[in-house]
Amino acid sequence: MHPVRHFNRIRKHRSLVRKYCFRLGLYRQGLTHDLSKYSPAEFLRSACYYRSGRNPITVERQTKGESLAWLHHKGRNKHHYEYWADYHTGEDGRVSFGGGKMPRRYIAEMFCDSIASSKTYLGDRYTDAAPYEHYMKKQDKPIHPETAKEIEKMLLILREQGEEAAFEYVKKWLNEEL
Repeated sequence: MHPVRHFNRIRKHRSLVRKYCFRLGLYRQGLTHDLSKYSPAEFLRSACYYRSGRNPITVERQTKGESLAWLHHKGRNKHHYEYWADYHTGEDGRVSFGGGKMPRRYIAEMFCDSIASSKTYLGDRYTDAAPYEHYMKKQDKPIHPETAKEIEKMLLILREQGEEAAFEYVKKWLNEEL
């Protein structure tokens, strides 16, 4: 168990997200991002699965087959597309599982979170391509097509043109200038 190391990792991640959210004018989201990580349900479990350079949620999932910390986290943080996933009944009466459309401010926070997570876990190995590559590894995402289109575009701009261009795009997109 590594509570101090885990606490420092959370602090570093939240500091980066706060910086990026403030850059976009998302001050409240920057201040409140991932506060649930300090709750006992998430913090204690993640401290138990702490490994240097690895996400404790991934370690818990690989060890136990599921992550109770993740189930708690995604249900309390609107910047995760999984928060918006639910069952939907189509016009034909068939029930399917998929993502609801996310509000823009949460998509922008997800963009900030993607960069901060990659920088936190990869350290010196970070490149502007890393957030896009991580996002694309996830199979069968329960994400709304419009939400997927927007976050993928943001992460592609980051990968192809760099951080400045990506943040400029997201800022204009948030203000509906595109």
